[in-house]
Amino acid sequence: MSVKILCPAKLNLFLAVGPIDHRKYHPIRSIFQAISLYDELELTPSTQLTFECNDPSVPTENTVTKACRLLMEVVDFPPVHAKLTKNIPSEAGLGGGSSDAAGVLRASRQLMTMAMPLYEQKAIAKAIGADVTFFLTGGRAKVEGYGEQVSKIDSPSSPEWYVVAQPEDRCSTAEAYAKLDALSYEWRDFPTEDILYNDFERAAPCGSLELLERLLVHGAKDSGLTGSGSAVFGRFSSEADATAAADRLRSEAPFVAVAHSL
Repeated sequence: MSVKILCPAKLNLFLAVGPIDHRKYHPIRSIFQAISLYDELELTPSTQLTFECNDPSVPTENTVTKACRLLMEVVDFPPVHAKLTKNIPSEAGLGGGSSDAAGVLRASRQLMTMAMPLYEQKAIAKAIGADVTFFLTGGRAKVEGYGEQVSKIDSPSSPEWYVVAQPEDRCSTAEAYAKLDALSYEWRDFPTEDILYNDFERAAPCGSLELLERLLVHGAKDSGLTGSGSAVFGRFSSEADATAAADRLRSEAPFVAVAHSL
């Protein structure tokens, strides 16, 4: 029996980065929003763990295989053939790798004889990496600490529409943090109003900053960077407005997608 799971991307509506600690990690304060841009994951019981992906840049050892190996070590999880179809771009700040790992944990409920409690899933999620815990439940949430402290908050009563775009410029998470560490700034608290904010805009590639402006030109109510970049997004009043803006933006960026809040 194969299990198919959709693994959504996320946007950071707010992201404030704290000072680096003794382990060289940064705590965060953030508001995550899951959106309708998905990777697709299919797990099929097999005699050994194997992996395939439509994107050759994804290494054979990745967050999906790491999640599978951890499950096989701690619970009655069978070896699987994992087939991943990537639609979420990498080095984008959209959480694709973390969401894929969480997809394995969510799919495990259908592949094991006894369901694993959520607290055990969260423990494994924390061991895999930052942001994985959020993707176990999705929606909209406050995320604190090192990504493991997740508090659900209400999503909008009707879906919010976004245009997500990524420039040619790329910047790894490590590079983005190194640039941010070289700057002086105050660690912000959570906002009391519905505003977009991201500390990484201070260190974002020029292409990302240009797309932030282009989204506003094309009718976005506001625009922001997601994660450490390089993807950006704009909020729109309707699906029609978002679709029209995306159509115009496709000549200016290699990746453009329309999505709504989940």
